[in-house]
Amino acid sequence: MNKLCSMKEAIAASVTDGCSLVIDGFTHLICFAAGHEIIRQGRRNLTAIRLTPDLVYDQLIEAGAVRKLVFSWAGNPGVGSLHALRRRSEASSPERLELEEYSHFGLLSRLLAGSAGLPFWPLNNYAGGDIARVNPSIKTVTCPFTGQELAAVPALRPDVAIIHCQRADAEGNAQVWGLLGSQKEVAFAAKKVVVVAEEIVSTERIRKDPNRTLVPGIIVSHVVHEPWGCHPSFVQGFHDRDNDFYVKWEDISRQPETYRAWLEEFVHGVKDRQGYLARLETGLLDKLRAKARVCEGVDYGY
Repeated sequence: MNKLCSMKEAIAASVTDGCSLVIDGFTHLICFAAGHEIIRQGRRNLTAIRLTPDLVYDQLIEAGAVRKLVFSWAGNPGVGSLHALRRRSEASSPERLELEEYSHFGLLSRLLAGSAGLPFWPLNNYAGGDIARVNPSIKTVTCPFTGQELAAVPALRPDVAIIHCQRADAEGNAQVWGLLGSQKEVAFAAKKVVVVAEEIVSTERIRKDPNRTLVPGIIVSHVVHEPWGCHPSFVQGFHDRDNDFYVKWEDISRQPETYRAWLEEFVHGVKDRQGYLARLETGLLDKLRAKARVCEGVDYGY
């Protein structure tokens, strides 16, 4: 089945007001293009879920799209705070977010349970901190084999997962290499999966390198071809991380006025990702474009 569509069509069909959403990626393969399209379509009251929410989630928060954040660590990596999140986390904020915090492994365990069809996931965690004390979703269970008391977290089944990958076919078989996040767990836990790819290739090419297929097309609902859809994040083999953007973001996002001006110019003020890319400084994409470092293929013969 050919599942190819535009980003606008994929978001319109998948992301609704009040739904729960994961835009996955761990420094690598973070799909900013999807976040920007969600903002343009005016979605509201979302539950945003991610192990490491960074700039794209902060932008969703500033745009008024998010009601609740389910997360572990949050910040502008290597730089500082997420200022929209910080403003809406303070007790005096009239638009205060609902926050549900876990350790990295605690949130991943919720997704593991969801992906496996289990009601909860046990883990030997949280004994040394206060997260469990302030998060009522973290319970305890007694191991039936050893009698040990363990932490337990409930299964998480997001309404929508958005996964960016290096290449996919039109059926949604998505291949990833380089630094991985929780893409596989998120995709198998979610009710709908949108795959966004730098490159669309034939199914024959996917089958020639099967072990790189992280998300199978059978669980994918929409496929979007969106080169540079992760900027300022990076895509191994295609383009580098725009580190200067993350540094500049500290000043842009610190004040609501400069933050909203940026959203107006680069999100609301453009029609799609191509419009966004056209507004970046001249020569930036060439500067970030990856230099080839090809990995040798392997022999699958028998």
